[in-house]
Formats: sequence, structure tokens, C-alpha cells
Amino acid sequence: MAILPLSAHQSVAIIGAGIAGLACGQVLANSGASVTLFDKARGPGGRLSSKRRPSATLDLGAQAFSVHNADFQRAVDTWLSIGCIASWPTATYQASPNGWQAHNDGQKRYTGAPRMSALTRHLADSLTALPQAALHTGTSITSLKRTQKGWLLVTAGGITHGPYDQVVVSAPPPQAHALLAAWDDDLATACQTRKQRACWAGWAIFDGPLPAIPGVDPDWQMARVAHPTLHIVSRNQTKPGRAAQPESLSLLAQLDWSEAHLEQPASEVARQLLAALKSLFPVSATLPDLIETGAHRWRYAQPAAACEHTYLYSGNGLALCGDNFCDGRVEDAWLSGHRLGKALIGRSV
Repeated sequence: MAILPLSAHQSVAIIGAGIAGLACGQVLANSGASVTLFDKARGPGGRLSSKRRPSATLDLGAQAFSVHNADFQRAVDTWLSIGCIASWPTATYQASPNGWQAHNDGQKRYTGAPRMSALTRHLADSLTALPQAALHTGTSITSLKRTQKGWLLVTAGGITHGPYDQVVVSAPPPQAHALLAAWDDDLATACQTRKQRACWAGWAIFDGPLPAIPGVDPDWQMARVAHPTLHIVSRNQTKPGRAAQPESLSLLAQLDWSEAHLEQPASEVARQLLAALKSLFPVSATLPDLIETGAHRWRYAQPAAACEHTYLYSGNGLALCGDNFCDGRVEDAWLSGHRLGKALIGRSV
């Protein structure tokens, strides 16, 4: 699908202010284009957002990320120097009801500091510091309209934004399809073929440390779990900048289990995730008293399969990017938005 490169002073609307949308917006704004981002949430971040409770902050989406691409490594090096990310975890395990084993695959990983959303908050702040960029949060875009002057974006409340020369949609494919179906058959078909997996993410805050496990470092940070219900246990108080908060766990469910229990109440999901956690400890062990527990449903957590494209665009001013392309990793999301931005301004990728 051909596209004419954007020139300076052209306008771009980006729907979705996760890391893909922010990465795309950064490239475009730095090239001189006028960029406006829209996100239905209260702040930027997408699945890199964090949940803030009175006694603790918990990451309920991505817990950490690794680097394989040189362009992404340069971005990571910049974020490290700024201090919005830090190396974590360094003490990881494979766990099951049958026992625990230390696990080190030799891959360095990073997390946001002091919370995962610090990374996307930094990207949003550095982007909106430019006079030609803006971010509208708490703004749900429900439809597009095409006029002779460009694309209009219509909110759930009927407010219209625009016109824009280009619209980039970084929302999950089912949500993107609802926006694009009336305007571009190829992009709409691409959205339909990008099947998504759901995931429940629970949390638990305790008034004391977890019980000791024989042979396991008491300061372990994250465990990958072999259990029908539970996939990952992450100890948020071990993350950079959060040592003062109490024992606070993120409990990421297995995808198959999540989809089988997708419509269950969050309270019941949290109960079952806690039961799975308890099964990882010796029978005689007692978990500390709970301060708070809950669960969040990610209906579109990650793609069901890899994609041959990093992004897609059409000649009518519409484009797609996001972590639904490739394998759904943080790096994939950033590369998708970054490379689309370069393509839209006519650079090679």
C-alpha cells in the first residue's frame, strides 16, 4: 500500500498512547509534523500502566522487557541515563507445586523506575514538551469521518477533533477494526486476522513478607510458574524505587485459564490466583494477612500468533501499529511505532 511521505507542518492524529503510539508520535513530531495523541485512559501507558493503591504501586501489564534490536537498545540506553528505567529482575525462579529452581537465561531485562508507567510518562512528557504535539487523555474515539480537508475524529460524547492529514491507530485490532472498517478494506481485514489473547492480572498486598521457601533466595523477585492457573508472580516491592512498600504481588494468569474464566467476577479471579500462589509454598506455610487483593482483565493482552508486518498503512491517510504485530513484546510495540513514524516521513526502515 503506497503512501506519500508526510511533509513538515502536516497533521497526524494517533489513537492510543501506549508505547507504540508514543514512539510513532516522537518520530513524527521530531520531523516537524503536528501530532495529537488520544487515549481513553486517564493517562498514557497502555499495558505499561501501573495501578496505584494507598499502600503500594503494582504493575499489572508488562513486568519487564528485554532488548534484541540495536535501535531499541539506543532508546533503552537513553532511558537508563535519564533514570526512568532500571535493570530488573536479577533473582528469578521457575516454580511449581513440586518445587522451585533458580532460573537465569542470560538475558538482561529492565523495568520502569519507580514504576513501569514511568517510561511511558517520560515519553509522553518529552513529546508534549514540543510545541507541535499534544496529548488528550480520557478521550475515547469512537468513529472517523472523512472530509475534503482531512480526517475528523469523533468522541463517545460527540465532540469532533480535526481535520488531520493522517490517522494512526495503535489500539488493539478489534478496537481498530471498529474505526477502520468503513474506510479501508485492507486494514480492516488485517485487524480481523490479528486474533488476540486475553489475560487476567491479579494483585495482592500483604502486611508481611511471604513465607520462606527452602533453598530459595528470600529476596527473589520474579517466578515463572508451571500451574494451570498462574503464570507469573512478580514482587513489586523488589523493583527499583519501591523498597518502602509492603509485600505486593502481581499475579499474571495463564492465557488458556484466563480465556476460560474471562467473564468471571474479578473478586473470584483474584481468589483463584491466590489459591494458586498458596500451592507454590510448603503445606505448612501460612501466607501473611491480606491488606488488599483484586484483578484486572486485559481482554486484548497479546497476539495469538506472530505477524509478518511491523506496521501497515494505506494511501488514504490511515495506518496501523502496535504490539499486536510481531510477538507482543515491549520492544515489538516500540519498534512498530518507531518504524511506522519513519515510513510516514519517508525515511528508510
